[in-house]
Amino acid sequence: MFSDQMVELGKKRSTIREIFEYGNKRAKEVGRENIFDFSLGNPNVPAPRSVTDSLISMIQTEPAEILHGYTSAPGMDSVRQAMAEDLNKRFGTKFRKENFYMTVGAAAAICTTLRALAEPEDEVVVIAPFFPEYKCWIEHTAKAKCVVVPADTESFQICFDALSHAVTSRTKAVIVNSPNNPSGTVYSEETIQRLADVLEQKSEEFGHPIFLISDEPYREILYDGRQYPFVTKYYKNTFVCYSYSKSLSVPGERIGYVLVPDEMEGASDAFAAICGAGRILGYVNAPGMFQRAAAACTGQTADISVYEKNRNLLYDGLVKYGYFCVKPQGAFYLFLKAPEADEKAFCERAKKYDLLLVPGSDFGCPGYVRISYCVKTEMIERALPVFERLAEEYH
Repeated sequence: MFSDQMVELGKKRSTIREIFEYGNKRAKEVGRENIFDFSLGNPNVPAPRSVTDSLISMIQTEPAEILHGYTSAPGMDSVRQAMAEDLNKRFGTKFRKENFYMTVGAAAAICTTLRALAEPEDEVVVIAPFFPEYKCWIEHTAKAKCVVVPADTESFQICFDALSHAVTSRTKAVIVNSPNNPSGTVYSEETIQRLADVLEQKSEEFGHPIFLISDEPYREILYDGRQYPFVTKYYKNTFVCYSYSKSLSVPGERIGYVLVPDEMEGASDAFAAICGAGRILGYVNAPGMFQRAAAACTGQTADISVYEKNRNLLYDGLVKYGYFCVKPQGAFYLFLKAPEADEKAFCERAKKYDLLLVPGSDFGCPGYVRISYCVKTEMIERALPVFERLAEEYH
C-alpha cells in the first residue's frame, strides 16, 4: 500500500535520534540532571541578541502580508546580496546575489544539490567519518550509489590513495565536511589543494567534471586561531552548502543556502538545476522571516568561546584518564577511540552510568564514538568522573 523504503526509513530513526530519545526516557525515570547526554549536535549557546532584535524589528515595521508572504524561490534579492557581500568581505571572493539559492537549512541544500547533479547509477563519494544522513540522501533523494572512502584515523584528514581508487568514471560528486562532524577535524590548506588536484586530474581522465559538494555548517566554529580555506578558491566546480543553524544557534529555524560560483563549468545550467531540484522536492522558498534575520546577522556568531572551553575541559580530562582521541580543531564534536574493538558494546556499557555516546559505525568509522560537547559546561564537569570510572573498567 505504501512505499516499503519510506515505511522502513520512517520506522527506524537514526542512531543519534534513538539515543537522544532513550535519554529522554531515562530522564523521566531518574531525573534530567542524572543523564549525561552527549548524543545530539543541538547548540546550547543562545543565539546572538541581534537575531532577536532583527525579528522584533521586522514584526514591528513590516506589513504582515509581506512579512509572512512568499518570497522568490531562490530567495529575496536583498538577502542573497547580503550573503554575497559578507563572503566577499571575509574571503576576498567576488560573488553576486545570483550565485545564491536560499534553502531550508544545510540538509535541504545538500539534497537539492544531489538531486540537481545525480542520475541513477551515478556515484557520489563520501569520506569517512561522515554525517550518516549523507548515505540516505544519496541513495533515496538522488537515487545514486554512495561510495565510502575509509577514514585516516591518524589525523582524520583525507586518505588520498583511497580517494583516488574510489573516484571512477561514474563519479558525479565528492562530499566533504570541514570542520568535520563527527571528528572535529579541520581540513588544512594542503589537504584542500591536494583534493582539488586529484579532482582536476580525475575530471580530465574521465572527460567530465567531478563536482565537489562542500558541506559547511560549522565554518565559523574554529579553535586556536585556525582558519578554514574557502574551497571555491581552490576548485572551481564546487557547490557550497551552508547553514546558519550552528553559527547563529538557530537549528530549528532551518535557514541556509547553496552557492554556485560563476567559475563552475556550466554555471548557469548548474544554478537552473538547483532551482529545478528545489521545485521537484517541494521547497517553495526558504522561511521568509529567517531569510531576513540571516541577512541582518551576516558575519556574526553565537558565543563560540563556550565550545572551545568545553573542548579543552573534555579533551584534557579524557586524555588524563587514558582515552585516545585526536584533539578537535573545530565544530563541537570529539571522536573518541573506544577502549574495546566493538564500540557499540562500549556505548552500551556507558549506558550503565547514563552516559550517552554515539557509535562510530554509523559515521563509517567503527571503533570510535562521537561525543557532542555543545552542552552546558557544568554537565561536562559532572560527567568527567563518570568517564573516569568507565575507563577504570578497562584497565
